[in-house]
Amino acid sequence: MNDDATLVSAPELRAYCAAILRSAGLPDDDAELIADSLVEANLRGIDSHGVSRIPIYVERIVRGLTNTRPDVRVVSESGGAVVLDGDNGMGQVVLQRAMQLALEKLPHQSTVSIAVRNSNHYGSGAYFARRATEHNAAAFIYGNAPATMAAWGGSERFLGTNPYTFAVPAGSNDPIVLDMATSVVARGKIILADQLGQDIPVGWAVDAEGMPTTNASDALAGSVLPFGGPKGYGIALMVEIMAAMFSGANSGPAVGDLYDNLEERQGVGAFLTLTDITAFQPLEHFAARMDALVAALKATAAPGSEVLMPGEIEQRNANTRLGSGIPLPPTVVAALEAIADRPFPAGSQALVTENS
Repeated sequence: MNDDATLVSAPELRAYCAAILRSAGLPDDDAELIADSLVEANLRGIDSHGVSRIPIYVERIVRGLTNTRPDVRVVSESGGAVVLDGDNGMGQVVLQRAMQLALEKLPHQSTVSIAVRNSNHYGSGAYFARRATEHNAAAFIYGNAPATMAAWGGSERFLGTNPYTFAVPAGSNDPIVLDMATSVVARGKIILADQLGQDIPVGWAVDAEGMPTTNASDALAGSVLPFGGPKGYGIALMVEIMAAMFSGANSGPAVGDLYDNLEERQGVGAFLTLTDITAFQPLEHFAARMDALVAALKATAAPGSEVLMPGEIEQRNANTRLGSGIPLPPTVVAALEAIADRPFPAGSQALVTENS
């Protein structure tokens, strides 16, 4: 942890950020949802998708680029297939309503797919996918993003980092959650490095001339790289198709950049599928098999090593940070205080942790 970081308890940070979002014009429930999703990302160690996003969210709200009271509506519906228009609402708000609709339909359909258009950045997909596992469902979420990555063999940025999220209950274990960008690293990590004045590793991105760079600012002006070369590009393209072509959302360079385009709406798309496990296997049988699978995988660990399930590191981070507090860099603290126009509680730069 950075020695200059401020340790913040999750409840206090959540309340502070929700108050900022309410002041920006969001209804109470929506402000609390977004604050909760961002703080959960910080708890799980995904700081690039945490509360550092609040300043740009507020900036876009103030500029009228995001609808604070969207009329999220069903455009078309056929059995378990739904197209949902987000009315330019906050991404978390729109995706949460898509998730609620899917859960309502799931007992009657076994598998429900909802294509979302006219939305915005929704943060960490794991926040929503994990909630589906609480209802004995597997979740798949695909989302497109502003063009920051060239196609394999291409010379211009066309695709986004296009994240995808899979989550499934794992018996007596925590849910298995795979939440990742199709780039080598989520662009938010490069943005965070730029804000902190830090270099990035070689292999994350190239500059505007297509040359490898460790400078975060140069990387943001250039292009992120797909993981696995052409394989990552292929998956990014498939995510683009699922999120944009099925929904009618903006695609490729037409997706508005969250940070660099403060004149146009984003028009982000998403594709959410929930599958009822009990439609395929008795729940007890499925849980027992998942327990056996996890145990068998962990038993293959090399001496001195450990086999981890996707999402396990993040859950360990959350367990630690729930006790010790969430570390916030000074730049993030200053940015939050600037838009809140008030200091953190007790009139100091520091928040008291839950265990202090």
